[in-house]
Amino acid sequence: MEKINLTSGRDFILLGFSDQPQLELVLFVVVLISYLLMLVGNSAIILVSCLDSKLHTPMYFFLTNLSFLDICFTTSIVPQLLWNLKGPAKTITFVGCATQLYVSLSLGSTECVLLTVMAFDRYVAVCRPLNYTTVMHPFICKSLAGIAWLSGVGNSLIQSTITLQLPRCGNHHLHHFLCEVPAMIKLACVDIHKNEVQLFVATLVLILLPVTLILVSYGLIVQAVIKIKSAQAWHKALGTCGSHLIVVSLFFGTSSAIYIQPKRSYGHSQGKFLTLFYTVVTPTLNPLIYTLRNKDVKGALKRLMRRQKNS
Repeated sequence: MEKINLTSGRDFILLGFSDQPQLELVLFVVVLISYLLMLVGNSAIILVSCLDSKLHTPMYFFLTNLSFLDICFTTSIVPQLLWNLKGPAKTITFVGCATQLYVSLSLGSTECVLLTVMAFDRYVAVCRPLNYTTVMHPFICKSLAGIAWLSGVGNSLIQSTITLQLPRCGNHHLHHFLCEVPAMIKLACVDIHKNEVQLFVATLVLILLPVTLILVSYGLIVQAVIKIKSAQAWHKALGTCGSHLIVVSLFFGTSSAIYIQPKRSYGHSQGKFLTLFYTVVTPTLNPLIYTLRNKDVKGALKRLMRRQKNS
């Protein structure tokens, strides 16, 4: 009972960018615009993928999942961030903080696995084209997406619960703009070595392992294309895989910098800006990257707009 009183009886103060007040207004505008663009871009991808029958393929099924995931992920963070940036009030209730922690970690973890599944889909499409429809059967696609979502929820239930149970002894000033595991464990008034080890193990499983599997997938794709020795094959492989590879680089590049070394001080601006990048900027860029580099999506958007004009 005493432990519960220590850990859950007080609001948190998200210090965020309060040490740089001159940046808060600029960040408010940038984050708001990015958030609106993210909503429009990802909603457009979901819409065209559902309405255009030509996009009813495994690749666009996973892309729809990714877009929905990005909308939910960013929405779990941005409204509170905008509220804190617009004025002096920086508080978030314990329930609000716990909710944000569970939801954002669950969705972020899911994205790690989903991006790996998408790399496997690209591998099968390029290296096993004759078996593609068999290997990427709708049931298998739904199962792989389900595994991604369940693994994200499972990781969040474990990590978030353990983090929230740490005694804080009245520490409630969080040196971040969101409730995130690496920042929250620094509030604990007990030895957190075990928590840091646990976080590192989770990072190995959900960040480093997916990155390794993605690199292996693309290594095999490159080998397959080299054997064909065709400029057209290179162009097709780049068109098929380039967008996904850019998204993977943006997401994993920034998130791994935060989670791989939990002993670093996450109160520093560098850590906060890296978090801002993978929670706000990357989900905004994803639909842009996929649309600009993808003839199918651009074609579907044009057909949808034509249909609206004719009706």
